[in-house]
Amino acid sequence: MARPTIYAPASAAGKAGVAVVRVSGPAAGAALGALAGRLPAPRVATRAALADPADGSPIDDALVLWFPGPASFTGEDVAEFHIHGSRATLAALLDALARQPGLRLAQAGEFARRAFDAGKLDLAQVEALADLIAAETKSQARQALRQLGGALGAAVEGLRERVLRLRARAEAEIDFPDEGDVPDGLIARMREPLAILDRELAALIDGAARGERLRAGFAVAILGPPNAGKSSLLNRLAGREVAIVSETAGTTRDVIEVHLDLAGWPVTLWDTAGLRDVAAGDAHAAIEIEGMRRARRRAEEADLKLVVLDARDPVADASLAEFARDGLVVLNKADLVPAGAGLRVSALTGDGIATLEAELAKRAAAALSDGDSAAPLVTRARHREALVDVRAALARAGARREAEFIAEELRIAGDALGRIVGRTGVEDVLDLLFAEFCIGK
Repeated sequence: MARPTIYAPASAAGKAGVAVVRVSGPAAGAALGALAGRLPAPRVATRAALADPADGSPIDDALVLWFPGPASFTGEDVAEFHIHGSRATLAALLDALARQPGLRLAQAGEFARRAFDAGKLDLAQVEALADLIAAETKSQARQALRQLGGALGAAVEGLRERVLRLRARAEAEIDFPDEGDVPDGLIARMREPLAILDRELAALIDGAARGERLRAGFAVAILGPPNAGKSSLLNRLAGREVAIVSETAGTTRDVIEVHLDLAGWPVTLWDTAGLRDVAAGDAHAAIEIEGMRRARRRAEEADLKLVVLDARDPVADASLAEFARDGLVVLNKADLVPAGAGLRVSALTGDGIATLEAELAKRAAAALSDGDSAAPLVTRARHREALVDVRAALARAGARREAEFIAEELRIAGDALGRIVGRTGVEDVLDLLFAEFCIGK
């Protein structure tokens, strides 16, 4: 039974110069012909006067493209309408498509799901496509493009092929132990290839933390005593008012999160409650203590602790001393005191903010850069966990003497590698993954 033909906008909602609507499936050509009056030449942008087939009413003067399957993104017949981006024009086109036989509105991620099912993308590339759509900085986009180009998939397939060759050797020992073409000591000769594979897997796993952090952003927890100007500094760095600023101590209770692009690196700032000793009889003690507990938890999770002190009293008390030792200390309200040593800023005037941003960007680059733009990076916990499983299986294989057990461990290792690119055991992943996409992708 043929799949239904799906359609959806492939561009963002709202007014724009151009909006794109994509159609994929066996009825895509008929729908394009009905609205444009004819099918254009494949893969050639063609001007067409679009009209509603129901009554001939004009829709738009547009560009249309025709991609006969399997040479298309989804592997199916695909049509694209590039129309003027007004809401009225888009609504008229979608309404006309909805009335075409065999068409229905696409679900989230359904175009990418069909590309995966058709073998146009492996699972790692699908995840990279989702990351590229969500990328907020140049470095995130660069990493996603690298994976979308198949870098991780190629590395994994290379590892998988070598594992399969080793498995074939082990199974040959099982099936043909007395045949002349199976040399003695075949299992012993597998030790060195297994050791080489282990080193390569270890390198990929070591890079996993960096890849995952690049997706999520370099996390910076802003810590300090009440009224040191943490929220004012957050607002200054964000370029807008995202946190309430008050002279009243304890105004910030929950953690406020802001995402920044600093020199192309993703940085996530967490503004936290002020840390101080709270009197047991304080009516608001319970709420403030909970806020400080959350602040300390975020400090433990952060890649960098940014300790903000008042330049007029630049001493970290006992509640901040441990964070100040390991973190970056910033003296705020520098406009109120004479010049001095240390990283001084003024959230009020903006003095020193550029220096602070440069320092944060430098630290983010050091933590997130892999130093090799061509090296594939493991970017998700799913990838890392599969690689850990592979390494464990290979270690067990190297410790055994019986060909049967070695072959079974190599099968487990190959299946774990297959999970990364979607060859085996990923059904539980697919629905969650494709739900991340917007409608039309």
